[in-house]
Amino acid sequence: MLVRRNLSALAVSASLLLGKRSSPSFNQTLLSFPQISPVYLVSHSIKTGSPRSLVGSLRFDHTMAAQSSKGSVHDFTVKDAKGNDVDLSIYKGKVLLIVNVASQCGLTNSNYTELSKLYEKYKDQGFEILAFPCNQFGGQEPGNNEEILEFACTRFKAEYPIFDKVDVNGENAAPIYKFLKASKGGALGGLLGDDIKWNFAKFLVDKEGHVVDRYAPTTSPISIEKDIKKLLG
Repeated sequence: MLVRRNLSALAVSASLLLGKRSSPSFNQTLLSFPQISPVYLVSHSIKTGSPRSLVGSLRFDHTMAAQSSKGSVHDFTVKDAKGNDVDLSIYKGKVLLIVNVASQCGLTNSNYTELSKLYEKYKDQGFEILAFPCNQFGGQEPGNNEEILEFACTRFKAEYPIFDKVDVNGENAAPIYKFLKASKGGALGGLLGDDIKWNFAKFLVDKEGHVVDRYAPTTSPISIEKDIKKLLG
C-alpha cells in the first residue's frame, strides 16, 4: 500500500514539476503498473515532458506482450537445415529445450557436450532439444547449414534436430523466437530487455507447448536437468 501511495505521489510530483495536472484516472492507471521504478517515472516525465507518455507506452507494450504470448510453440512452423517446413505440433506431448547454437563460441564445447548427454538420457522419456543456429553474436556461426550439421553431428554426436539458421533478435527475428521472448522476458523480469543476450540461451517448454522457463547463455544444460525431470513427470 505504501508503494502504491508513493507511486501516486510521484505521479503528482512529476506533473507539478512539469507544470501539468495529474488526474485521478491517470494515477489509477499508473498503479496498475507497480513494476515502474519511481526514479524512472520522474526521469521519463522530465525527458518527454509528460508522465502520461510513460503510461501510454506501458499500455501499448502490455497489450502487445499479451497478444504475443497467446498460443503455444506448437502453433509455429519452422525450416529444417535442408529448407523443409517442420510443423512444431509434431512435438505435442514432449518437453522441449530450445537453444540458439553457435560453432565458434567459448560456450560451444561445454553446451554441445552437455546437450548431447541430456538428450541421450531423456530422449526415450519424451524429451527433445530443438537447436537453432544463429550468427548474430560475434559472427560465431558463419558456416552454412550443411557445415553446421557436420560440425554438431560429427564432433558432438548431436542426434537432436538442428534447424535452419535464424535471427533471434531484431526485425528479422524468427517468429518462434519473437514468441519465446514475449512468453518469457529476459533477466530481472525483462528490466534489461527481452533480447537474447548471446549464444546458447535456453527456453524450456512443457508438453502443451507453453514456455515454462528461460535460462541465460552461461547456464549449463546439466543444471537444467532437475527442471526437465519435473516436466517429464
